[in-house]
Amino acid sequence: MGVLKKFEQRLEGLVNGTFAKVFKSEVQPVEIAGALQRECDNNATIWNRDRTVVPNDFIVELSAPDFERLSPYSGQLGDELAGMVRDYAKQQRYTFMGPIKVHLEKADDLDTGLYRVRSRTLASSSSQQAPAAPAAGGARPAAGGYGYPPPGAPAQPAGAPPMPAAPPPGARPGGYGYPPPAQPAAPRPGAAPGAAAGSRTRYWIEINGTRHQISRPTLVLGRSTDADVRIDDPGVSRRHCEIRTGTPSTIQDLGSTNGIVVDGQHTTRATLRDGSRIVVGSTTVIYRQAEG
Repeated sequence: MGVLKKFEQRLEGLVNGTFAKVFKSEVQPVEIAGALQRECDNNATIWNRDRTVVPNDFIVELSAPDFERLSPYSGQLGDELAGMVRDYAKQQRYTFMGPIKVHLEKADDLDTGLYRVRSRTLASSSSQQAPAAPAAGGARPAAGGYGYPPPGAPAQPAGAPPMPAAPPPGARPGGYGYPPPAQPAAPRPGAAPGAAAGSRTRYWIEINGTRHQISRPTLVLGRSTDADVRIDDPGVSRRHCEIRTGTPSTIQDLGSTNGIVVDGQHTTRATLRDGSRIVVGSTTVIYRQAEG
């Protein structure tokens, strides 16, 4: 049984169905769990043949409405998500520098149903394998990551989270807090493509084996000839839904008769990831994105 499926089953049995009421919001726990898995994959740092280190401290940013719904359960949900990360790391043979923690935070710039994940690697005080601190004048950590200000931002105030340690000589750069490689690193097999510096993200959808490129910021799906991609299905409305590409990409129902199902969840709005399955009427649409 997959890690995400086990995670969903554990949630179903918690607090006599409390979570079933809370998670009627647009953001679903399995979406957050999947994002944490991708965060591990995209920030994995190879130390040696037998050790690949991934982040262990995560912050999930939610819109104000979603945060208000979930914050009373943040401790229990954080523990469940941390357990899911631990299970996934065991499956992938990842290791951590310290205890796994997952926190929820409110982000006023996010709309309902959208979320953002930040992560970092924090070594525990008892860790004997922590890498040495960077030498003065060494490489500058990646800007804009969790715990770091973006370019041009004020310096961190006193008391801000400590900077992660530097990798050992020969370690693969590009993990959280490490300088990015000179050339975009190839993604891990099966991992969602990362946003490499200087590269361009391509977006497309697949319907019944046919690929449709998304060359504009929005793409309308529907039965009408005015839709960007026409779907000849009696269960599809004339203007059924709209895909918006970005970071992250999203899908929005346009008031259709039968609604949309994204990754098994009936919804009116959802975040899309590479491989997301969208069902409109009786037609399945696969959303894809890749760097290149």
